Amino acid sequence: MDPVDLQLGNKNLWSCLVRLLSKDPEWLNAKMKFFLPNTDLDSRNETLDPEQRVTLQLNKLHVQGSATWQSFIHCVCMQLEVPLELEVLLLSTFGCDDGFTSQLGTEGKSLPKSQLHQGLKRPHQSCGSSPRRKQCRKQQLELAKKYLQLLRTSAQQRYGSRIPGSGQPHAFHQVYVPPILRRATASLDTQEGAIMGDLKVEDGTDVSISDLFNTRVNKGPRVTVLLGKSGMGKTTLAHRLCQKWAEGHLDCFQALFLFEFRQLNLITRFLTPSQLLFDLYLSPELDPDAVFQYLEKNADQVLLIFDGLDEALQPMGPDGPGSVLTLFSRLCRGTLLPGCRVMATSRPGKLPACLPAEAAMVYMLGFDGPRVEEYVNHFFSAQPSREGALAELQTNGRLRSLCAVPALCQVACLCLHHLLPDHAPGQSVALLPTMTQLYMQMVLALSPRGHLPTTSLLDLGEVALRGLETGKVIFYAKDIAPPLIAFGATHSLLTSFCIRTGPGHQQTGYAFTHVSLQEFLAALHLMASPKVDKDTLTQHVTLHSRWVQRTKARLNLSDHLPTFLAGLASCTCRPFLSHLAQGNEDCVGTKQAAVVQVLKKLATRKLTGPKVVELCHCVNETQEPELASLTAQSLPYQLPFHNFPLTCTDLATLTNILEHREAPIHLDFDGCPLEPHCPEALVGCGQIENLSFKSRKCGDAFAEALSRSLPTMGRLQMLGLAGSKITARGISHLVKALPLCPQLEEVSFRDNQLSDQVVLNIVEVLPHLPRLRKLDLSGNSVCVSTLLCLARVAVTCPTIRMLQARKADLIFLLSPPAETTAELQRAPDLQESDGQRKGAQSRSLTLRLQKCQLQVHDAETLIALLQEGPHLEEVDLSGNQLEDEGCRLMAEAASQLHIARKLDLSDNGLSLAGVHCVLRAVSACWTLAELRISLQHKTVVFMFAQEPQEQEGPQERAAFLDSLTLQMRSELPLSSRRMRLTHCGLQAKHLEQLCKALGGSCHLGHLHLDFSGNALGDEGATRLAQLLPGLGALQSLNLSENGLSLDAVLGLARCFSTLQWLFHLDISFESQHILLRGDKTGRDIWATGSSPDFPAGAEFLGFRRRCIPRSLRLSECPLEPPSLAHLCATLRECPGPLELQLSCEFLSDQSLETLLDCLPRLPQLSLLQLSQTGLSPKSPFLLANTLSLCPRVKKVDLRSLHHATLHFRSNEEQEGVCCGLSANLLGDSGLRCLLECLPQVPISGLLDLSHNSVSQESALYLVETLPSCPRVREASVNLGSEQSFRIHFSKEDQARKTLRLSECSFRPEHVSRLATGLSQSLQLMELTLTQCCLDQEQVAILLSLVGRPAGLFILRVQEPWADRASILSLLEVCAQASGSITEISISKAQQQLCVQLEFPRREENPEAVALRLAHCDLGTHHSLLVGQLMETCARLQQLSLSQVNLCEDNDASSRLLQNLLLSLSELKTFRLTSSCVSTEGLTHLASGLGHCHHLEELDLSNNQFDEEGTKALMRALEGKWMLKRLDLSHLLLNSSALTLLTHGLSHMTCLQSLRLNRNSIGDVGCCHLSEALRAATSLEELDLSHNQIGDAGVQHLATILPRLPELRKIDLSVNSISPAGGMQLAESLVLCRHLEELMLGCNALGDPTALGLARELPQHLRVLHLPFSHLGPGGALSLTQALDGSPHLEEISLAENNLAGGVLRFCKELPLLRQIDLVSCKIDNQTIKLLTSSFTRCPALEVILLSWNLLGDEAAAELAQVLPQMGRLKRVDLEKNQITAFGAWLLAEGLAQGSSIQVIRLWNNPIPCDTAQRLKSQEPRLDFAFFDNQSQAPWGT
Repeated sequence: MDPVDLQLGNKNLWSCLVRLLSKDPEWLNAKMKFFLPNTDLDSRNETLDPEQRVTLQLNKLHVQGSATWQSFIHCVCMQLEVPLELEVLLLSTFGCDDGFTSQLGTEGKSLPKSQLHQGLKRPHQSCGSSPRRKQCRKQQLELAKKYLQLLRTSAQQRYGSRIPGSGQPHAFHQVYVPPILRRATASLDTQEGAIMGDLKVEDGTDVSISDLFNTRVNKGPRVTVLLGKSGMGKTTLAHRLCQKWAEGHLDCFQALFLFEFRQLNLITRFLTPSQLLFDLYLSPELDPDAVFQYLEKNADQVLLIFDGLDEALQPMGPDGPGSVLTLFSRLCRGTLLPGCRVMATSRPGKLPACLPAEAAMVYMLGFDGPRVEEYVNHFFSAQPSREGALAELQTNGRLRSLCAVPALCQVACLCLHHLLPDHAPGQSVALLPTMTQLYMQMVLALSPRGHLPTTSLLDLGEVALRGLETGKVIFYAKDIAPPLIAFGATHSLLTSFCIRTGPGHQQTGYAFTHVSLQEFLAALHLMASPKVDKDTLTQHVTLHSRWVQRTKARLNLSDHLPTFLAGLASCTCRPFLSHLAQGNEDCVGTKQAAVVQVLKKLATRKLTGPKVVELCHCVNETQEPELASLTAQSLPYQLPFHNFPLTCTDLATLTNILEHREAPIHLDFDGCPLEPHCPEALVGCGQIENLSFKSRKCGDAFAEALSRSLPTMGRLQMLGLAGSKITARGISHLVKALPLCPQLEEVSFRDNQLSDQVVLNIVEVLPHLPRLRKLDLSGNSVCVSTLLCLARVAVTCPTIRMLQARKADLIFLLSPPAETTAELQRAPDLQESDGQRKGAQSRSLTLRLQKCQLQVHDAETLIALLQEGPHLEEVDLSGNQLEDEGCRLMAEAASQLHIARKLDLSDNGLSLAGVHCVLRAVSACWTLAELRISLQHKTVVFMFAQEPQEQEGPQERAAFLDSLTLQMRSELPLSSRRMRLTHCGLQAKHLEQLCKALGGSCHLGHLHLDFSGNALGDEGATRLAQLLPGLGALQSLNLSENGLSLDAVLGLARCFSTLQWLFHLDISFESQHILLRGDKTGRDIWATGSSPDFPAGAEFLGFRRRCIPRSLRLSECPLEPPSLAHLCATLRECPGPLELQLSCEFLSDQSLETLLDCLPRLPQLSLLQLSQTGLSPKSPFLLANTLSLCPRVKKVDLRSLHHATLHFRSNEEQEGVCCGLSANLLGDSGLRCLLECLPQVPISGLLDLSHNSVSQESALYLVETLPSCPRVREASVNLGSEQSFRIHFSKEDQARKTLRLSECSFRPEHVSRLATGLSQSLQLMELTLTQCCLDQEQVAILLSLVGRPAGLFILRVQEPWADRASILSLLEVCAQASGSITEISISKAQQQLCVQLEFPRREENPEAVALRLAHCDLGTHHSLLVGQLMETCARLQQLSLSQVNLCEDNDASSRLLQNLLLSLSELKTFRLTSSCVSTEGLTHLASGLGHCHHLEELDLSNNQFDEEGTKALMRALEGKWMLKRLDLSHLLLNSSALTLLTHGLSHMTCLQSLRLNRNSIGDVGCCHLSEALRAATSLEELDLSHNQIGDAGVQHLATILPRLPELRKIDLSVNSISPAGGMQLAESLVLCRHLEELMLGCNALGDPTALGLARELPQHLRVLHLPFSHLGPGGALSLTQALDGSPHLEEISLAENNLAGGVLRFCKELPLLRQIDLVSCKIDNQTIKLLTSSFTRCPALEVILLSWNLLGDEAAAELAQVLPQMGRLKRVDLEKNQITAFGAWLLAEGLAQGSSIQVIRLWNNPIPCDTAQRLKSQEPRLDFAFFDNQSQAPWGT
């Protein structure tokens, strides 16, 4: 081109532009369709010259306005090869507003008008503006025919030869593959207008495009809603329908109209149907009214398509979309254009209420594998890269899962088309790993020149983001700058279309080619634009729930924005983002890190199912292994997905995340719409342990896909597929796949409506699943014949242990062969024979066929079947139709079927006549343990006990029971059997026949009969009493609720003399409770009958039977004198001993007198108890009179006027009477009268007068009464909350009496009276006053007033002020005593002051006192006090101070003590423990102690003195040659102090006890100490524990121990002594002939030391403590043998030593052994038997400690047998062992046989809490608590 021509102005420029575009007419046609989408390219223009045609097209573009023209010019310059000079002129002239001109040039003006407006369309006319004209029918049809032809021609021109799509780029290959369409059913709420995602997609019923509109069925729905997620191809399908109609395929429709809601939202005015069709789509050439009338008449041939119904929910204008939705609603409901077809597309979610309920729902499910392959084949047709693209998809699983979305499949093909020529095969895995990078590659592929302008791309991303934030998807030219429009058009990122808002009103609109592209560009802007900071970015990283809220206006437009942001945070995208950010890599990296950090926070939160899926998408896009691992590990063990749609891509993404998880996971899909091929995404997911699906959408195709995935899940244990529509075809695929999953443990096919044959086919796979535990086929209707076939399978299949069928339930439970033993351990009730244990068929079968309509002939079939099968655990046939005959057959077969536990025939129509048949049928069944029949409640239950030869308990107790059975075979009683015939309407006439039927059962064992709830009456009771002897030895008989009268009830007492087995008769007359029991105490009869927790034969363990008294309990009876006389007369013949317990509302005096008069005639009576019985005020005197009327009365206990007990002595017992009158209303006066009579009352035990409302007067009178009661040895009174008043008597006169008065609240006037009583009670040697409100002054007065002629008296005062008072004030109180004080004890911790007085008081020489006072450096007051103390304490022999503070008064107390000690010439004992003393105070005390030359005991333990004070005290020891006991424990002795100590010890020849515990002596100190002890030849006790003396110290000590001939006790615990030192010590101790207590615990002595000690233990040894001494079984055994038969041994402790495998056994008696400690010694059930036999050889044993060992139920049984033999045992500790409820029950049984044990500790044993509570209620001495509730109880009580 000549450059001169370029300067000729606009005219020449126009011509150059025309010539340039004439060279590329196709490009110009494409741009015409882009900028003028509604303009038709008329074929008649083909006759024009090319330049004329270009001029015509340019004129059309030019008249659109400056924005369109400028954008077009930018496209010309960017996409075509334009010379630089021409490009500059075009951009400078036409590329800006100033250059825009209306001059078209002469060529444009000269064109004829006809050429300017070529085409079919005419200028718009409003259909409402033309007047209606009457036309004939022929004319109307002609006009309609022309319009319909015009409509079809317009569609043909619009789509041409290409397959359309909303904004499909020109560069894309035009490919269309129909997606999967499935009809769906949904509950459409017409009020709320919501379809909440729970679409029931019909699996296996694909819908073709032609099937969407079935016009053959006129009654079908006229409205179709096409639902699909974003990218599924909804809009493409809508355009596809338009094209198919234009091509004549949809011939059922004459007219088709397509509307987009994104455009209709812009209409704010009200529209009529004709305006919608003609103004907004295509207007007729003539008479629109006539055309519309024709369309109305033929509305059934009109199809209206509305695209994007979900977008209609977002209001776009101030008036909202109401007008459009109103019109749409009327069209759907048929009020406008009735009969027309309406189709709408929408994303699933909340839909408007305008949709009718009968609307057809079609779900778009995207592409499956074949469709993806088909699409790729079409896309790459006739291209060499087709095979390469298919290979890439085959190898890249992630890319293949992304292609399940059609839009992503198109993008993937475009990217592969771009990448394959330049890259090696298989590179897509690295280049296209995520959806984000897929879009990134797409944008690069769409760049015409391979170069992407960064600024334009970011600016376009800003437009996209602004649209997302405002909900805008349509943009006008004013919204986007022209260069950006050109950029978007050039790169196929934007699409344009004509927007019509009314007649003559249209303009061009722009939109991104897809909403997901808009989201991707917005994400690019957020990540790369410098305008966006990190905080703004992170606000967009959120997770959107797929559960649509009812209040939500529409679905979120930015569904994929967080996913794209996460994808851009990948390191792979950083170069691309850095390029966009113009090299600012740091900013990009910061933003990427921020996104990852937000995702990490989200990964650790608890999320709902939809958000979990969204999170997995985001994490998968980041390609961060660390983040994926964090997300996978943070997922819960149970991961539910409920009621929201999931795609194959979702599951594939979830699978990718789970690959980073180590722990198993349970996936539960409930109500989620899933595509049929979704299970394919789970292939190879080895983390899934449980997988369950529950949805009606699942059909055969789903099952087929699942069957291909199951074998690849190596850890899958549970598979559930419930509520589906799977048929036999789908099940067949699963049945073939299940054997390939041998690890499966549970399979569920519930609620699938499977046929009988399908159920049988499933069951056939059971033998091929070796680990299967449960198969659930419930909810599938099965007939009786099929059920019997299933029963046969249960019998023959060796792994089935239970078949349960009940109505709709059908469940198989199985026991894998390799785990049979473990299963038996978990089920202690299962027992099998020895032969079965060895065989391959070792199992027990439970068969439950409940409510299955079984009849008699079915029972016969079942019996024949079961006789061939294995042993039966339980058979439950309740709720069937067996009737009498069927029940009889089953009862007769029971003994042959070997049922282990239960046979249930309830609710089978059994009659009373059938009851007798059933009883006779089971009479010969040896294993029957219980039969429960209740015709009223329709109950018939047989309970069985295993035969002795078949018994086998759990593995851990089997050997024990076997040995126990062999050992005690001769001692085992007969088994017991319970027959419960309750509420059967039995009468007296039935008894004889009934007893005949029961007669066969009596010889089989002890029988429990229960006839309660019948109608026997008095006649029946009398007849039964006659028949009972013929039934043998019954164990119990229940006659409750049988309408018996009082006479008949009392007449049952005669049975005591006629029935030898009867021991207990319990009668509650009003409630009609009558129970006759044998010699069991009732502990084995629980509230529910027999105990279900323990085996029935547990009572046969051979416990010794004791003499159990017979008892009669009579309650709720009117006890009148005649009835009582009758009762007593009946009881005369009763063998004894007898306990009579009566309870009634009120017992009159006459009745009581009658009863008491009969007592002498009942010699066998041992107890009479009147509980919860109202007595008159006269009754105490009547009861007291029995002491003289009946010499056998031992004790009368009258707690209140509602409870009285009389205890009788046997002939062998010595006389002695105890009396209890507690909880009465004696008061002070009554108590005074009673105390006056005490000398005459022959009481030799306890008199309990508690809770009688007494005051201080009674306490004072007790003190005054004591002189007249010589046999009183002790009395205690507590007037506080305890309200106790007890006096203990002895049989002989007592010289020493003690009295304890607590909380008596004495007032000052009571002190003198108390002192007078104490002065007169010469035998009262000790008085304790605890919290009696006596202050210091009153105590001083009391001490001054108490005076006696001679003797000792101890006063102990416990008051709160004793803790607060100073030593000076307390000593001042003591100084007031009238007698000589011989002992003073002050304990601040106990708040106690104790003073011992000696009478008469010996007066001191005044001159000697004055001389001692002269040396006192004290004030006047303190000098006076010292003088008083010198007088009263002149004979003080003991001074004890505990936890006192001698620093509180500037050491005045210590100075006073110093001066006091100087005057105490007879002081023998001084104790100062746990106290606070200053250094100066210690100096004073040391000075005083230095003058106490007669001191025999010095206790300074548990103090923390400083070094100087300790030294001062050690110096005071010098010269104490008379000292016998020295205790310096816990006193820190350094080398200098220890030197002083050893120096003092070297002169203490009389020393008998030395305690140096925790003094940090060490080995060097021990060396010096040993030398000092050479002179202590009288030493009896040496305590050097916790001093770490080591072997070196022991070596020195061992040399001097033989030189201590009187040594009796040595404690060297915790001293780091090794076996070498232990051997030296053992050799030395052998020479200590008088040693009695040896404590060497917590040293590593080992077996060598034990062997050395065992060679020759001291013969007088009483205590041996060797805990934690590293002893083994050999060392312990040697010690046991050495101690065997030791006559003096009292305690032995071998705790915390390893005695595993060793057997501790004493063959000889240990007569004095009181305690044995074997805590944590690894003792198991094997060694306990010999150990318990050793216990029986220790008659004095009181405490057994066996906690923290390995003892189980066998050990408990062994202990339970010996408990009754150990009369002095008080405590057994079995904490932290392996004892179960069975073992605890055995211990309770052992306690019941008679034992003095106070507590058995069972904390932290495997016993359930409810069982523990029940056991404790039965036996309170069993303690399961963490804290020892009995720890404070003295063992000797």
